[in-house]
Amino acid sequence: MSDHYLDDDSEKSVVIVMTSGPSTAHRCATPFYLGSLLSSMDAEVKIFCTMEAVRLMKVGVAENLAAMEGGKRIIDFIRDAKNAGAQLYVCRPALPGYEIVADDLIDEVDEVASAGDLADLILSVDRLLFF
Repeated sequence: MSDHYLDDDSEKSVVIVMTSGPSTAHRCATPFYLGSLLSSMDAEVKIFCTMEAVRLMKVGVAENLAAMEGGKRIIDFIRDAKNAGAQLYVCRPALPGYEIVADDLIDEVDEVASAGDLADLILSVDRLLFF
């Protein structure tokens, strides 16, 4: 019996908790890249943006941000993850601290969710990653 992920036929679920934002742009591509990769491997992926990561979900921010100078824009990593099947959540309690309202969010956001929703996700998934 192999321990390799692809050899297991059961469904897998992953939550990626994203806290990095524009002030640490070099950390902002990898969570969405992993979300794309895991989704393409048929995992159910949910990316939950909280703390400063909610700023990435505001229209105009990720469109003008890259993890490295001259690199791919963060919005393109977000769209790749969405196109692969990842679901994108934004933490409602974090929005006011960054003067963001739900109407300011990019179209790729699936749900504006509560801290309780995040707790439910954490308790219900197979794998949990924090960035």
